[in-house]
Amino acid sequence: MIALQEFRKNTFSSLSIRNYRLYFIGQGISQCGTWMQTIALGWLVLTLTGSGTQLGFVIALQFIPLLFASPWGGILVDRLNKRRILYWTQSIRAILSGLIALSVLSGAVEIWMVYLFAFLVGLIAVVDNPARQTFISDIVGNEHIKNAVSLNSTMVNLARAIGPSIGGVLIAGVGIGFCFLVDAISFVAVLFMLTQMRGPDIDRVPVVPQRRPRLLDGLRYIRSMPPIASTLIMMAVIGTFAYEFSTSLPILAQQTFLGNATAYAALTSSFGFGSAVGGLYAAGRHHISSRQLILFAALFGASMLLASVMPTLPFAMGALALVGFFSINMTSLANTTIQLESRPDMRGRVLSFWNMAIFGSTPIGSPIVGWVGEHIGARWSLAVGGATSVLAAALAARWLARRHSLPPVSPEIELASEENENIKL
Repeated sequence: MIALQEFRKNTFSSLSIRNYRLYFIGQGISQCGTWMQTIALGWLVLTLTGSGTQLGFVIALQFIPLLFASPWGGILVDRLNKRRILYWTQSIRAILSGLIALSVLSGAVEIWMVYLFAFLVGLIAVVDNPARQTFISDIVGNEHIKNAVSLNSTMVNLARAIGPSIGGVLIAGVGIGFCFLVDAISFVAVLFMLTQMRGPDIDRVPVVPQRRPRLLDGLRYIRSMPPIASTLIMMAVIGTFAYEFSTSLPILAQQTFLGNATAYAALTSSFGFGSAVGGLYAAGRHHISSRQLILFAALFGASMLLASVMPTLPFAMGALALVGFFSINMTSLANTTIQLESRPDMRGRVLSFWNMAIFGSTPIGSPIVGWVGEHIGARWSLAVGGATSVLAAALAARWLARRHSLPPVSPEIELASEENENIKL
């Protein structure tokens, strides 16, 4: 009983903070809708065009703004009130999902509309992503940031398991358009929870004084912090070729296992289930290290290679659960390291480069992975990402060892910022 109470205390400690609890609930509902929309978007493109390459280009359009505009989004997040930013971004996302839902339900949808929808969603994400991530830091503080980041990742990936399952049923039962409609409605939960938060407990970190934005400040700061720079480089490589599941999994479901949207949803849900379990494991862990990050990156790549050779859909689902488990541990370690190593006034800009590394690389990787899946084979679209992740982990280990960022005996990361100087995770 004592052990269970200790596990609950360690794993869910940040949920004791009222504002974070409200944020967590609202985002959990909204993320289920978002993953339903992700399933619907991929299947809609395949229904309209039947092309894996076209799917890759649609996914790429969604992330092109993150590739080219993320640093400016980070500047805005550091300068403006984050809760106010979220009111605007979440409201616009709801409107966009509602419009595409109406076009699909009315039968008027055309591929150019899907292109436009994907691009506008990506444009909003330029500001929305770093705002959501830094908002967590503002409402929980450094003491709970690691736990809050891990629980947030767990929530997102649990939604990845729940949302696609519901989406697959809706697509098969009533049509693709209802997934977009439910997504639009789900944003109401986020907006309501934002209104219920207590103002005095938010925005503990003052925004950057109103002065001329300097994009190069963020780049110089990242360059001066080897733990941040090395993590971003490794995650950029992995993000380019491995985190293209919105492209690779629909092709795998359709071409390899001869399935429909339900099969695609099952693969995505399996990944999400593994991620949710992995997230709980990550949330209860007190220490992080460079070695752990590299180990989980290598295991993430190896599990992708395993998934690429699975002979049947159930076996592939099991392997993707492993992919999800290692994925969440890798990304939560990387995200926590970056947030804690960053100065509060630079955090928005640093996290904008994090989003560029993970998501902004998609316009490069998604068309490549889509082309590989269509012309060489769906299994290869996963294998390429797995092999790249293993290689990136190996190179990161060598690079960090040379810079003495990977101590041979004591692997804990000593936080570089002054306010965290004496804190060990």
